Parts: sequence; structure tokens; C-alpha cells
Amino acid sequence: MTEAVVLTGFGGIIGILIGLAAALLIRLAISFPTVVPLWAVVSGFFTSMLIGLVAGIYPAWRAANLDPVHAMRGD
Repeated sequence: MTEAVVLTGFGGIIGILIGLAAALLIRLAISFPTVVPLWAVVSGFFTSMLIGLVAGIYPAWRAANLDPVHAMRGD
């Protein structure tokens, strides 16, 4: 579960950086002011973290309930 949250956190950071770069390129290319409110950036980041948490809960729960003998055997 931690892995899913960390990966989506990195994905959120990369998405923020790509979005900022795109906004800068648009501003330079067509002289159009691009304004992105801070609340939108923060809510997008935390939404990605929440999605990672929700997506990681089921596999972690399933692994926690798995019998170790069956897991080692590969059944």
C-alpha cells in the first residue's frame, strides 16, 4: 500500500511540473496569461494521493489475509 501511495505521489509531482512547464510555454508562445490557482494544484496532488491509497488497499488487504504456506508454494 505504501508503494502505491509513493508512486502516485511521484506521479502527482511530475504532473505538477509538466503542468507548470506547459503553462509557461503557452504564456511564451501566444502571450496569453495562464493563471493556475494554488488550491487547484494542491487539490490535484492530494486527489492523486487518495487514488493511490484507495488503489493500494485491496491488494494489501488480500496479501495480509493470504496463508504464508500457500504464498510460498505459489498456489
